[in-house]
Amino acid sequence: MNNTQPFACLSLDLDNHWAYLKTHNESVWAKFPSYLEHLIPRVLEFLDALNLKITFFVVGQDAAFQQNRRILAEIVKNGHDIGNHSFHHEAWLPSNPAAAIRDEIVAAERAILEATGHKPVGFRGPGFSWSAEMINTLAELDYLYDASTLPTYLGPLARLYYFAKSRLAAQEKNERRLLFGRARDGRRPLKPYFWLLPSGRRLLEIPVTTIPLFKVPFHQSYLLYLSQYSPQLMRNYLDASVRLCRLFQTGISFLLHPLDFLDADEVPDLAFFPGMRIREKDKSLLLQSAVQRISRSFQFVDMKTYAEVLLGRRGGLSIRPLSLEPR
Repeated sequence: MNNTQPFACLSLDLDNHWAYLKTHNESVWAKFPSYLEHLIPRVLEFLDALNLKITFFVVGQDAAFQQNRRILAEIVKNGHDIGNHSFHHEAWLPSNPAAAIRDEIVAAERAILEATGHKPVGFRGPGFSWSAEMINTLAELDYLYDASTLPTYLGPLARLYYFAKSRLAAQEKNERRLLFGRARDGRRPLKPYFWLLPSGRRLLEIPVTTIPLFKVPFHQSYLLYLSQYSPQLMRNYLDASVRLCRLFQTGISFLLHPLDFLDADEVPDLAFFPGMRIREKDKSLLLQSAVQRISRSFQFVDMKTYAEVLLGRRGGLSIRPLSLEPR
């Protein structure tokens, strides 16, 4: 690794076709439609061309299906890291009792280990959802880090847009009330920090990075949304984001999603998502440009490597007490 540049970690939340449909409450999700067989090779080829190693946050239900195990194992064979993205991919996971949260995390961990031979050491809640009970459970299970928080004030706006594009009933909207977080999450730190648990234990938190001062996102899905108006606007926005991260000495946790590699022709029932009108090949070029622009100022590593580096410098990380009061 190049010691002259600060770190950026790169991750992909491997939400499958059925998981998007489930969150949107489309009944066909229960048939578990999947695009993993053609998505994962595409992503691996893209990463290999840029010599990148990243963390894939895998949903346990996908790892439990025998037909997915070969393609999921290819991720590890290609030198990438695997994280835990829950078993059922339900954004309302943090609302569950502590025992149910533990069962969900452990079930996903076991399925991922059986499918890939790799035991995850990092966790990301679906839809940036989290709770004190979830953080406490991860620490009890000896996870190295959590990566669920998104420090932005825009979560409620994203949730409103999502609800407007869905046919969710009132009860289903209530279940998803933590999807994309709350406005007060914008007050949370951008830089990695330790949660201090009531037991005295600590757990490293690596937030998905938003822009210093403004707390607005610049993960790839958001950049693609901007590129629909102007690719130059997207590039200028990203360059400004990177400059501010350097100025405020904020390491970058840059997030990818499967739909950053797919278009509406490939998954027409997900065409309502922003950026799906952009052709897959154009998305690849835009992502390549984004990675290269970040790489001018930061060196990319996977999230496990980033966590290990941070833990080696633990004296420089802030500590935030974790209250087990409900969010």
